[in-house]
Amino acid sequence: MNENNRERPWYRQAAEVIPRHVYLKFVGTTTFISIFFVAYFYLLKDPAYPVTVMPRIWLDHLIGFQPLSLPFYLSLWFYVSLPPALLATRRELVDYAMSIGGTCLVGLIIFYFWPTAVPVAHIDWALYPDVDFLKNMDASGNACPSLHVATAVFSGIWLHYLLRRFGAPLWIVLCNWIWCAGIVYSTLALRQHVAVDVLAGLALGGLAASLSLRKSQSRDVFY
Repeated sequence: MNENNRERPWYRQAAEVIPRHVYLKFVGTTTFISIFFVAYFYLLKDPAYPVTVMPRIWLDHLIGFQPLSLPFYLSLWFYVSLPPALLATRRELVDYAMSIGGTCLVGLIIFYFWPTAVPVAHIDWALYPDVDFLKNMDASGNACPSLHVATAVFSGIWLHYLLRRFGAPLWIVLCNWIWCAGIVYSTLALRQHVAVDVLAGLALGGLAASLSLRKSQSRDVFY
């Protein structure tokens, strides 16, 4: 980061970057999410192989059902749009899209060859209509690895990098990780995933983000 950037507040740097390639960012993010959902729901409704029910482990028994975590769960789709919004160049956007697209593709390939589902939760979903709507939209399949977790962690790591590059204060950086942790927690608290799914998602998202950041940093792309 050059000296001029260091002298400007972090939020001004971010505000200057967001409008760059705004149409590419909007269309690209919308198209990516749409294509992902088409593939995701196709595999969810029509698995090619018998479905394996994932086991619960000790960690699952420590986290109770928390319907109030639903906003965190749903916020993923806004959260994942933040890193591309804060990228400055077309090359960064393309590299980022290829990286997170590859991450999702790995998950979808796993879903195709090894379809999985979470065990039945003995909860009367009719008592929780908002969660019941989620359950009807997103059934218990495509469980491991959790792509909800993988994409949240991927985005969280990239947001951490970008916020530090802007020189954002520590409290903003911490808010990013609290948000990311809330999304991860919600997948267990809403019984959308079990701990094994989450751990696999953490590994996939963390590895993919680390590899993509290493590639980006090796090119010394600054603004």
